[in-house]
Amino acid sequence: MDNFLAEIRIFPYDFAPANWALCNGQLMPISQNTALFALLGVTYGGDGRTTFALPNLQGAVPVGVGQAVSGTRWSLGQATGTSSYTLQQAEMPVHNHTLMASSTVGTQTTSTGAQIANGVVGSFRGGSSALIYSNGAPNAALNPQSIVPSGGNQPHNNMMPYLGFNFCIALRGIFPPRS
Repeated sequence: MDNFLAEIRIFPYDFAPANWALCNGQLMPISQNTALFALLGVTYGGDGRTTFALPNLQGAVPVGVGQAVSGTRWSLGQATGTSSYTLQQAEMPVHNHTLMASSTVGTQTTSTGAQIANGVVGSFRGGSSALIYSNGAPNAALNPQSIVPSGGNQPHNNMMPYLGFNFCIALRGIFPPRS
């Protein structure tokens, strides 16, 4: 055996080799794994009397403990983050969307039905059910449908590109000496 007890390695197959276990958060009996419990404790879960948990790296990215350059601190066993997220309006930075318009009749139609003249929204002349502004009326109000919020408050995928592997932890091995 050349591995340390509790060492975690990545394996490219769908099983844990002999004397290794998948890092899937499973509970382990302390009575049968006293040396492993001495290293892990209840850092990853368990009651500390009869059970302790292995780390759960299913769908998670391991991060080094300590303080990042950004000031964020990570502690051993800390699990955080989410695979999808719904951005709230209060979390968005203040910004503007400038509407450019022209009194010239539009010459091109966009996929949303808006007509464009010289790269800006142009006026509609008859037949449209989504007028941007009233044709010929000075200081006309925008059609309310042209400025409705978008997004639908639906969560978006928050995961970086990934490739599936199995993380396994050594159940047997050399007890790591402290330096």
